[in-house]
Amino acid sequence: MGGPGATGQRIRWRRGTVTALGRAWRDAQELTAEVPGDGEVPALAHPSLVGVPEVGDTVLLNTTAWAQGLGTGGYALVVAVPDRLPPDPTGPGHLVKARYTPLQVSVQGVDEQDTEHHRTIADAEDVAGMPVVVADLHSALPAALIGILATDPDLKVAYVMTDGGALVAGFSRALSALAPSLAGVVTVGQAFGGDLEAVTLHTGLLAARHVLGADVAIVSQGPGNLGTGTPWGFSGVAAGEACNAVTVLGGEPVGALRISDADPRPRHRGVSHHSLTAFGRVALGGVTLVAPRGLGSELGSQVEEDLAGQPERNRVVWMDVAGLDEALGLSPVPLSTMGRSFPEERAYFLAAAAAGRYAALQVPLD
Repeated sequence: MGGPGATGQRIRWRRGTVTALGRAWRDAQELTAEVPGDGEVPALAHPSLVGVPEVGDTVLLNTTAWAQGLGTGGYALVVAVPDRLPPDPTGPGHLVKARYTPLQVSVQGVDEQDTEHHRTIADAEDVAGMPVVVADLHSALPAALIGILATDPDLKVAYVMTDGGALVAGFSRALSALAPSLAGVVTVGQAFGGDLEAVTLHTGLLAARHVLGADVAIVSQGPGNLGTGTPWGFSGVAAGEACNAVTVLGGEPVGALRISDADPRPRHRGVSHHSLTAFGRVALGGVTLVAPRGLGSELGSQVEEDLAGQPERNRVVWMDVAGLDEALGLSPVPLSTMGRSFPEERAYFLAAAAAGRYAALQVPLD
């Protein structure tokens, strides 16, 4: 092993001056910073981490992903406002997330010993048959929620955000807009910033059921994802592991299939190879895969062919989608995946909404 300095630098650091503030939501503040050599740079600050920047402030920026044009929303990220640091945290909590990174944070976990919910989580054996919609991309969240509530508007729906994409729940503008329609957000693993924090996906699901009182849950990674163009090198493969967690806890996993006839990449046309890998090879306890009717003969035939090779443990259901196109068209947040909107990616959003509808229909009647 090499000594100090043997490892190459991994962060592109810059200092900038805040010249303008933009939109703000949940725990996020857009801004523009003038950066020597880079010019005007769009940046994002999370106030709970760095305080609230003001025009004229000097900000320390991580511009690594911005300089590479990676899918972080086009932002540099504010690491600190060094001349005006925020006050020390005073809140409770002993869970450390983003552990051993320079921006590790302390939060209170729903499952830790000193909270009012510790005994509830400790005693919980299962999620009492709760249907759980599992998607490999965050962009499926609003469509799945629309499908659930269009089927039964009285259902309580919780969102459980895993740590495959963005770690900060406040990065998601969709979550801010969808908050009135959700029973709450649970951030699990290294993700943080939800209404409840949990150590694992398992305790996150238990919290969704027994603390938030959810009838249905939706699980996906946060905004953004990491993919390498290989069957296994995609952060959304964890959707299969999420299905396993649901099964272990006595819930019903429902797969939101990634379907497209607009993606230029052959591996994502029809049913994406990511869905086939996560649900067909990783979800060992079985999962109900929901395909929407009304895709058209060519795409519908392709989807049917793609799903024909599913293992016996997976059930394929073709779901009626009457009214879902109209409901998706009235979405309270813009529907967009991989830079394509609804109806450009109608099949993708319709599949997520159909999974939501199926899950809603599995909730036991009182």
